[in-house]
Amino acid sequence: MARILLIGSVAEDQIIHLRSPMREGAHLDGIEQGKRLGGGAANTGTALAHAGHRVMPVSPIGNDATGRWLREQLETNDLDLSQVSNIEGRSTRSIIMLDAEGERTIVNLTRAREPDAPSRILEVEADCLFVRSSAPDLAPLMQQMASRCRVVAHMPPCEPGSRPAQILVASESDLTAEQLRQPFALGREVAGDLLEWVVITQGAKGATAYGVNEQIQVSAPSVEAVDTTGAGDAFAAGLVHALVNGKSMQEALETGCAWGAEATQWKSSSMPTEAVRRLF
Repeated sequence: MARILLIGSVAEDQIIHLRSPMREGAHLDGIEQGKRLGGGAANTGTALAHAGHRVMPVSPIGNDATGRWLREQLETNDLDLSQVSNIEGRSTRSIIMLDAEGERTIVNLTRAREPDAPSRILEVEADCLFVRSSAPDLAPLMQQMASRCRVVAHMPPCEPGSRPAQILVASESDLTAEQLRQPFALGREVAGDLLEWVVITQGAKGATAYGVNEQIQVSAPSVEAVDTTGAGDAFAAGLVHALVNGKSMQEALETGCAWGAEATQWKSSSMPTEAVRRLF
Protein backbone atom coordinates (compact mmCIF):
# COMPACT_ATOMS: atom_id res chain seq x y z
CA MET A 1 0.00 0.00 0.00
CA ALA A 2 1.39 3.40 -0.98
CA ARG A 3 0.66 6.76 0.66
CA ILE A 4 -0.58 9.11 -2.06
CA LEU A 5 -1.35 12.83 -1.84
CA LEU A 6 -3.69 14.30 -4.48
CA ILE A 7 -3.93 18.06 -5.03
CA GLY A 8 -7.12 18.75 -6.95
CA SER A 9 -10.84 19.29 -6.75
CA VAL A 10 -13.63 17.38 -5.09
CA ALA A 11 -16.95 18.18 -6.72
CA GLU A 12 -20.64 17.45 -6.82
CA ASP A 13 -21.48 16.50 -10.41
CA GLN A 14 -25.03 17.14 -11.58
CA ILE A 15 -25.76 14.78 -14.48
CA ILE A 16 -27.85 15.64 -17.55
CA HIS A 17 -28.40 13.06 -20.29
CA LEU A 18 -28.95 14.72 -23.66
CA ARG A 19 -31.48 13.31 -26.12
CA SER A 20 -29.40 14.52 -29.09
CA PRO A 21 -25.72 15.34 -29.69
CA MET A 22 -24.24 18.57 -28.33
CA ARG A 23 -23.91 21.21 -31.06
CA GLU A 24 -23.40 24.93 -31.13
CA GLY A 25 -26.55 27.05 -31.24
CA ALA A 26 -28.88 24.07 -30.74
CA HIS A 27 -31.94 23.85 -28.48
CA LEU A 28 -31.48 20.50 -26.71
CA ASP A 29 -33.66 18.31 -24.52
CA GLY A 30 -32.12 16.62 -21.49
CA ILE A 31 -33.01 14.30 -18.62
CA GLU A 32 -31.82 14.99 -15.09
CA GLN A 33 -30.01 11.99 -13.60
CA GLY A 34 -29.20 13.28 -10.12
CA LYS A 35 -25.81 13.95 -8.57
CA ARG A 36 -22.61 11.98 -7.99
CA LEU A 37 -19.11 12.43 -6.63
CA GLY A 38 -16.66 14.03 -9.08
CA GLY A 39 -13.64 16.29 -9.43
CA GLY A 40 -10.08 15.34 -10.38
CA ALA A 41 -8.87 14.47 -6.87
CA ALA A 42 -11.97 12.43 -6.10
CA ASN A 43 -12.01 10.60 -9.43
CA THR A 44 -8.34 9.65 -9.28
CA GLY A 45 -8.39 9.10 -5.54
CA THR A 46 -11.33 6.72 -5.30
CA ALA A 47 -9.81 4.40 -7.92
CA LEU A 48 -6.50 4.34 -6.02
CA ALA A 49 -8.27 3.80 -2.70
CA HIS A 50 -10.22 0.85 -4.15
CA ALA A 51 -6.85 -0.55 -5.29
CA GLY A 52 -5.70 -0.58 -1.66
CA HIS A 53 -3.68 2.63 -1.30
CA ARG A 54 -3.92 5.23 1.45
CA VAL A 55 -5.17 8.24 -0.49
CA MET A 56 -5.22 11.77 0.91
CA PRO A 57 -7.03 14.40 -1.19
CA VAL A 58 -5.59 17.88 -0.69
CA SER A 59 -8.79 19.68 -1.55
CA PRO A 60 -10.93 22.56 -0.29
CA ILE A 61 -14.55 21.88 0.62
CA GLY A 62 -17.06 24.60 1.48
CA ASN A 63 -19.11 24.80 4.66
CA ASP A 64 -22.40 24.28 2.81
CA ALA A 65 -24.77 21.32 2.41
CA THR A 66 -22.86 20.21 -0.67
CA GLY A 67 -19.69 20.13 1.38
CA ARG A 68 -21.25 17.88 3.99
CA TRP A 69 -22.43 15.53 1.25
CA LEU A 70 -18.98 15.49 -0.36
CA ARG A 71 -17.33 14.53 2.92
CA GLU A 72 -19.77 11.65 3.33
CA GLN A 73 -19.01 10.43 -0.18
CA LEU A 74 -15.24 10.57 0.34
CA GLU A 75 -15.49 8.66 3.60
CA THR A 76 -17.72 6.04 1.98
CA ASN A 77 -15.02 5.51 -0.65
CA ASP A 78 -12.30 5.03 2.02
CA LEU A 79 -10.37 8.25 1.35
CA ASP A 80 -8.32 9.82 4.14
CA LEU A 81 -9.78 13.30 4.83
CA SER A 82 -6.88 14.54 6.99
CA GLN A 83 -5.65 16.93 4.26
CA VAL A 84 -9.06 18.24 3.19
CA SER A 85 -9.49 21.90 4.16
CA ASN A 86 -12.68 23.60 5.28
CA ILE A 87 -13.33 26.98 3.66
CA GLU A 88 -16.03 29.58 4.02
CA GLY A 89 -18.47 29.61 1.12
CA ARG A 90 -19.66 27.19 -1.50
CA SER A 91 -18.19 23.83 -2.52
CA THR A 92 -17.27 22.91 -6.08
CA ARG A 93 -20.22 21.97 -8.27
CA SER A 94 -20.38 21.05 -11.96
CA ILE A 95 -22.95 20.09 -14.57
CA ILE A 96 -22.02 17.04 -16.67
CA MET A 97 -23.94 16.77 -19.96
CA LEU A 98 -23.74 13.32 -21.57
CA ASP A 99 -24.76 12.54 -25.15
CA ALA A 100 -25.93 9.15 -26.45
CA GLU A 101 -22.33 8.07 -27.22
CA GLY A 102 -21.21 8.78 -23.65
CA GLU A 103 -19.22 11.90 -24.57
CA ARG A 104 -19.34 14.52 -21.85
CA THR A 105 -19.37 18.30 -21.71
CA ILE A 106 -18.57 19.89 -18.33
CA VAL A 107 -19.83 23.23 -17.06
CA ASN A 108 -18.30 24.43 -13.77
CA LEU A 109 -20.87 26.24 -11.63
CA THR A 110 -18.88 27.02 -8.47
CA ARG A 111 -15.29 26.27 -7.49
CA ALA A 112 -13.89 26.14 -3.95
CA ARG A 113 -10.36 27.53 -3.66
CA GLU A 114 -7.81 27.64 -0.87
CA PRO A 115 -6.37 31.13 -0.28
CA ASP A 116 -2.78 29.79 -0.10
CA ALA A 117 -0.77 26.82 -1.35
CA PRO A 118 -1.36 23.76 0.91
CA SER A 119 2.04 23.79 2.66
CA ARG A 120 0.61 21.43 5.31
CA ILE A 121 1.50 18.50 3.05
CA LEU A 122 5.20 19.06 3.85
CA GLU A 123 4.45 17.48 7.22
CA VAL A 124 3.02 14.32 5.61
CA GLU A 125 5.01 11.23 4.68
CA ALA A 126 4.07 10.24 1.15
CA ASP A 127 5.27 7.93 -1.59
CA CYS A 128 3.72 10.00 -4.37
CA LEU A 129 2.19 13.42 -4.94
CA PHE A 130 -0.23 13.78 -7.85
CA VAL A 131 -1.17 17.33 -8.86
CA ARG A 132 -4.39 17.83 -10.82
CA SER A 133 -4.73 21.56 -10.29
CA SER A 134 -4.04 24.70 -12.31
CA ALA A 135 -3.31 26.79 -9.21
CA PRO A 136 -0.37 29.08 -10.05
CA ASP A 137 1.36 28.97 -6.64
CA LEU A 138 2.22 25.27 -6.34
CA ALA A 139 5.70 25.19 -7.90
CA PRO A 140 7.77 25.84 -4.71
CA LEU A 141 5.77 23.24 -2.80
CA MET A 142 6.14 20.68 -5.59
CA GLN A 143 9.89 21.30 -5.76
CA GLN A 144 10.25 20.48 -2.08
CA MET A 145 8.06 17.39 -2.33
CA ALA A 146 10.03 16.11 -5.34
CA SER A 147 13.11 15.75 -3.14
CA ARG A 148 11.16 13.33 -0.93
CA CYS A 149 8.83 11.41 -3.23
CA ARG A 150 7.74 10.96 -6.82
CA VAL A 151 5.72 13.90 -8.16
CA VAL A 152 3.30 13.40 -11.06
CA ALA A 153 1.55 16.50 -12.39
CA HIS A 154 -0.97 17.38 -15.04
CA MET A 155 -0.43 19.93 -17.84
CA PRO A 156 -1.62 22.61 -18.47
CA PRO A 157 -0.39 24.88 -16.97
CA CYS A 158 2.53 25.03 -19.40
CA GLU A 159 4.39 28.11 -18.16
CA PRO A 160 8.15 27.65 -17.65
CA GLY A 161 8.95 26.22 -14.21
CA SER A 162 5.29 25.96 -13.21
CA ARG A 163 5.20 22.21 -12.52
CA PRO A 164 8.43 20.72 -11.07
CA ALA A 165 7.81 16.98 -11.38
CA GLN A 166 9.41 13.75 -12.50
CA ILE A 167 6.41 12.90 -14.67
CA LEU A 168 4.01 15.20 -16.52
CA VAL A 169 0.69 14.00 -17.93
CA ALA A 170 -1.36 15.88 -20.54
CA SER A 171 -4.30 15.17 -22.78
CA GLU A 172 -3.56 15.59 -26.47
CA SER A 173 -6.68 17.78 -26.73
CA ASP A 174 -5.32 20.23 -24.12
CA LEU A 175 -2.13 21.05 -26.06
CA THR A 176 -1.54 22.98 -29.27
CA ALA A 177 -0.11 21.42 -32.41
CA GLU A 178 3.12 23.33 -31.79
CA GLN A 179 3.40 21.98 -28.24
CA LEU A 180 2.78 18.43 -29.46
CA ARG A 181 5.70 18.56 -31.91
CA GLN A 182 8.25 18.22 -29.10
CA PRO A 183 6.48 17.03 -25.93
CA PHE A 184 9.63 16.32 -23.94
CA ALA A 185 11.14 19.72 -24.73
CA LEU A 186 7.88 21.33 -23.61
CA GLY A 187 7.92 19.25 -20.44
CA ARG A 188 11.51 20.21 -19.66
CA GLU A 189 10.49 23.88 -19.77
CA VAL A 190 7.53 23.22 -17.48
CA ALA A 191 9.16 20.79 -15.02
CA GLY A 192 12.86 21.62 -15.20
CA ASP A 193 15.69 19.14 -14.77
CA LEU A 194 13.59 16.82 -12.58
CA LEU A 195 11.67 15.61 -15.61
CA GLU A 196 11.91 11.94 -16.60
CA TRP A 197 8.79 11.42 -18.74
CA VAL A 198 6.02 13.33 -20.49
CA VAL A 199 2.89 11.23 -20.98
CA ILE A 200 0.37 12.29 -23.63
CA THR A 201 -3.05 10.64 -23.49
CA GLN A 202 -4.92 10.22 -26.77
CA GLY A 203 -8.35 8.98 -25.73
CA ALA A 204 -9.44 5.81 -27.48
CA LYS A 205 -6.09 5.68 -29.34
CA GLY A 206 -4.10 5.10 -26.14
CA ALA A 207 -1.12 7.02 -24.75
CA THR A 208 2.51 7.83 -25.53
CA ALA A 209 5.37 8.48 -23.10
CA TYR A 210 8.31 10.63 -24.17
CA GLY A 211 11.68 10.33 -22.40
CA VAL A 212 15.05 11.92 -23.10
CA ASN A 213 15.96 9.36 -25.78
CA GLU A 214 12.96 7.03 -25.73
CA GLN A 215 9.35 6.95 -26.88
CA ILE A 216 6.78 4.36 -25.75
CA GLN A 217 3.35 4.06 -27.35
CA VAL A 218 0.52 1.90 -25.98
CA SER A 219 -2.90 1.32 -27.54
CA ALA A 220 -6.06 1.49 -25.47
CA PRO A 221 -8.40 -1.52 -25.17
CA SER A 222 -11.29 -1.33 -27.61
CA VAL A 223 -14.53 -0.67 -25.72
CA GLU A 224 -17.93 0.86 -26.38
CA ALA A 225 -18.12 3.83 -24.02
CA VAL A 226 -21.23 4.61 -22.02
CA ASP A 227 -19.78 7.55 -20.04
CA THR A 228 -16.37 9.14 -20.67
CA THR A 229 -16.50 11.34 -17.55
CA GLY A 230 -13.38 10.83 -15.46
CA ALA A 231 -11.64 8.56 -17.98
CA GLY A 232 -8.52 10.74 -17.92
CA ASP A 233 -8.53 10.70 -14.11
CA ALA A 234 -8.84 6.89 -14.18
CA PHE A 235 -5.87 6.73 -16.57
CA ALA A 236 -3.85 8.81 -14.10
CA ALA A 237 -4.88 6.51 -11.26
CA GLY A 238 -3.72 3.44 -13.18
CA LEU A 239 -0.46 5.13 -14.12
CA VAL A 240 0.26 6.14 -10.51
CA HIS A 241 -0.78 2.71 -9.19
CA ALA A 242 1.71 0.99 -11.47
CA LEU A 243 4.53 3.43 -10.75
CA VAL A 244 4.24 3.24 -6.95
CA ASN A 245 4.36 -0.54 -7.33
CA GLY A 246 7.71 -0.30 -9.10
CA LYS A 247 6.48 -1.03 -12.63
CA SER A 248 8.21 0.21 -15.78
CA MET A 249 6.79 3.08 -17.84
CA GLN A 250 5.65 0.54 -20.47
CA GLU A 251 3.65 -1.32 -17.81
CA ALA A 252 2.40 1.93 -16.29
CA LEU A 253 1.05 3.09 -19.66
CA GLU A 254 -0.66 -0.25 -20.19
CA THR A 255 -2.22 -0.06 -16.73
CA GLY A 256 -3.34 3.54 -17.26
CA CYS A 257 -4.97 2.70 -20.60
CA ALA A 258 -6.74 -0.32 -19.10
CA TRP A 259 -8.09 1.74 -16.19
CA GLY A 260 -9.16 4.60 -18.46
CA ALA A 261 -11.02 2.23 -20.79
CA GLU A 262 -12.69 0.48 -17.86
CA ALA A 263 -13.89 3.80 -16.48
CA THR A 264 -15.89 4.49 -19.65
CA GLN A 265 -17.92 1.32 -19.04
CA TRP A 266 -19.61 2.74 -15.95
CA LYS A 267 -22.14 5.53 -15.53
CA SER A 268 -19.99 7.21 -12.92
CA SER A 269 -17.47 10.07 -12.62
CA SER A 270 -15.36 8.06 -10.15
CA MET A 271 -14.60 4.38 -10.70
CA PRO A 272 -16.68 2.17 -8.37
CA THR A 273 -15.12 -0.67 -6.40
CA GLU A 274 -16.47 -3.25 -8.85
CA ALA A 275 -14.73 -1.53 -11.77
CA VAL A 276 -11.33 -1.58 -10.04
CA ARG A 277 -11.76 -5.21 -8.99
CA ARG A 278 -12.29 -6.20 -12.62
CA LEU A 279 -8.81 -4.90 -13.39
CA PHE A 280 -6.99 -7.29 -11.06
